[in-house]
Amino acid sequence: MVTLQIIPHTEIETLSSLGKIRKLLTAAKQNKIVLLQGRLSKEEEAELIKVTMEEINKEFKGIELAVINPAESKTITGFKKFKSNVLTWVLGNQQGLTIIGPASVVKKIKKDPNKIELFTKESKRKRK
Repeated sequence: MVTLQIIPHTEIETLSSLGKIRKLLTAAKQNKIVLLQGRLSKEEEAELIKVTMEEINKEFKGIELAVINPAESKTITGFKKFKSNVLTWVLGNQQGLTIIGPASVVKKIKKDPNKIELFTKESKRKRK
């Protein structure tokens, strides 16, 4: 069974960088796929990956991470680009979507301009 946990940006915006990372990593360790409204800063993403690598063990195989940011789309031009830049200035890291899933559940996350595909691994059934 796959569990999705949606975390609105308002739930993490007041946390420290380490607090955000702990919250996201805790959910991933519980085999939940996290859909985070917005995104982490580049430094927070790097720290999340670093902390994840330090915590990999027999039970926790790591995470898969994808960030979708419409403001970074190369197909936006003219007035839409200006509007996107203003929204980025006003909203900051609230724009976009971050997907984090445990590597034991998520095989890969594939994204292109029109869609996101999240491929999961079939769970191994325990024999009785």
